[in-house]
Amino acid sequence: MSQVQPAAAGADQAGEGAVVPPDEGVGGGSGDVATTEAQVAVVVSTSGDERRVEYGDDADNEGEEAATVQGSKEGTEELLRKVVYSEEAAYKLYCDYGHRMGFSIRKGKQSYFTGTKRIRTKDYFCSKEGLKEGEKLTDANFNDPHTRTNCRAMVRFRVNDHGEWKVIRLVSDHNHNLARPEERHLLRSARSLIAGRSSSVDAMVYAGYQVQGGAPQLPAGSTSAANNVENSKQHLLLGYGAMAKMLAVGTGDLQSLVSYLKSRANEDGMFYWDVQLDQSGRMTNFFWRDGRSRIDYDCFSDVVVFDSTYRLSKQNLLCAPFVGVNHHWQTTMYGCALLADESMSAFVWLFKSFLESMGNRHPQSIFTNLDQVVSKAIEDVFPNTCHRIAHWHIQKNAHSRLGALNVSKVFNKMFTKCIQGCDSETEFEETWAQMIHEFKLQDNKWLKKLYKLKQKWCSALNKCTFDGGVEYEPQCDSMSNIFNSVADKLTSLSAFAVAVDKLSEDWREKELEEDTRCLQKPPACIIKHSDILNHAAKVYTHRIYKLFETDFLDGCGATKFKELPCEDNNTHQFEMTMQGRGSRVCTVRLNMSTMELSCSCSKFETMGLLCPHALKALSIKNICKIPETYILKRWTKDAKKWVFNPKQYESSYQECMDDDDAYCNYVMRYAYDLVTKSQGQEELRKALWETLENGEKELEKYLGNGTQYAPSYAA
Repeated sequence: MSQVQPAAAGADQAGEGAVVPPDEGVGGGSGDVATTEAQVAVVVSTSGDERRVEYGDDADNEGEEAATVQGSKEGTEELLRKVVYSEEAAYKLYCDYGHRMGFSIRKGKQSYFTGTKRIRTKDYFCSKEGLKEGEKLTDANFNDPHTRTNCRAMVRFRVNDHGEWKVIRLVSDHNHNLARPEERHLLRSARSLIAGRSSSVDAMVYAGYQVQGGAPQLPAGSTSAANNVENSKQHLLLGYGAMAKMLAVGTGDLQSLVSYLKSRANEDGMFYWDVQLDQSGRMTNFFWRDGRSRIDYDCFSDVVVFDSTYRLSKQNLLCAPFVGVNHHWQTTMYGCALLADESMSAFVWLFKSFLESMGNRHPQSIFTNLDQVVSKAIEDVFPNTCHRIAHWHIQKNAHSRLGALNVSKVFNKMFTKCIQGCDSETEFEETWAQMIHEFKLQDNKWLKKLYKLKQKWCSALNKCTFDGGVEYEPQCDSMSNIFNSVADKLTSLSAFAVAVDKLSEDWREKELEEDTRCLQKPPACIIKHSDILNHAAKVYTHRIYKLFETDFLDGCGATKFKELPCEDNNTHQFEMTMQGRGSRVCTVRLNMSTMELSCSCSKFETMGLLCPHALKALSIKNICKIPETYILKRWTKDAKKWVFNPKQYESSYQECMDDDDAYCNYVMRYAYDLVTKSQGQEELRKALWETLENGEKELEKYLGNGTQYAPSYAA
């Protein structure tokens, strides 16, 4: 953001009422807007009445005793009550208020004490203050963060002779939409390097001052407060935001979180937690996951969803879960983070910590929200992982970015088709161009930026990347609301960590219920004597079987086909057209000798299940079983069996035999998995004890100490 310009020549002789022009562009022109594209979404409407106040009113006419408030007083208590001691602290105080309410801030006018350069009054505005020269306000652009709407919301601070900054005027109503709670961390003035709760006392604490009785004291040996602050300026800028937030959290809250994580590590031998320290040794960012999350990741690490849009409002900390999908197509937890610092270095640290906790096993795909910093960190830490921008985040942003277009059914249909309805890059380009032309969106900055990132979100451009169906309904709804019931309702960090663990346990209870259902009986086949459906019912979990069955019925009951000639007698090629799905044609190739199967729709590549077109081809050629190559283990009832037995994979077994660390790692995870499976069932526990005792006896024989056996716990 541009800084306040120095006073013009002669201003220091102009007296108390002399006013310095606001930041470049404030009140008109093309100055820096405090909310940038792709950083803020505004959707919640406030009062429709536009409050008008002249910014240039003489400050001397305003009394110091009580602030004048024009508009709603909701959420203004701290702003009106608090006294700060510097221009920077006043700016941050209003930024804090703006963050809570959902708008970004611009610096404005200031006046000086007569004959000095000491500030007497200072104004701060909503970032949508004023009007840009030549820009017309329309329904489509009114809530665009780059559009000025002549919003009159502002605050005026007055500085007294003791250097105390107090609010003397507040206009609280806005004439535009405000950001929702889950989007407020994207506001530019809330994301600056020195954002967060602050005062001159805070700054002095970070610079090395002692605070006693509420008054800042110089450190021993210091001769000048100004010199000390100047020397530490770079240090403050590098880590001020994170430190200010953690100071606001409080030592007790941090200690309770650390105590909880330590207790979990004592209870769970495979529990992992990590904390990042700032330059002064203060705790800033946390990551943790339990042993079960590691087991689940070992089984289903192909797809990870990382969502950094949730925030704890009281502590102003970002809470970011790592989740995936299990073999029942249910959400599963891989870990969680609390971040005070949203810098590149913080996300790089987090992703490296996550990888370390998971044995440095990289996912095939990772889905995130639209965040440039997160994207760069992923490129650094996950160079071979396909980074995707989740569709639900694009749709959320579209609601605030596209204004009146959101009510157009025609536009929404075309926009959704561009995201996930096109079959090829050519079809996507044609649909996008048609949408831009029909709705005259050539100058829409958000859509321009989105188009540049098309490789990360357009389904037609990612047909060879596995996504596990996380973008399908209803999985998409589940993924987009992970922490809605947790993130903003708790008062302490330890309570949040407990709630995350409780959420994980709830998900695991649902997984156990599905596991039990799969063990009790196979799913009912809608066609009882269909060999291929009975085969699917035998291998797949119930929920995955139902997806398979739907595709089978679509393929065999609602698909027209035409067989094309092939030079190879063992290869058959078909053109498939789904009834009721327009004129889209998919091409299927089937080699009868190798049982290789491919379809141009690429559903198997993205979801791991054969598509209706492929199943139709198998039916035409009287193939009554799913080819073994096309049964993805992650969707089967046996998805979590034999995962840690290295004999299943020759390379893993050889690694265990040759490397002590690899051997120890495999055995510990293998044992942990067996213990987890036996919990809650007495017979299984007895069986596991007997197995361990028998194993111990065999080891003792080899060690030449076979007569000394441990007492039996299996009886």
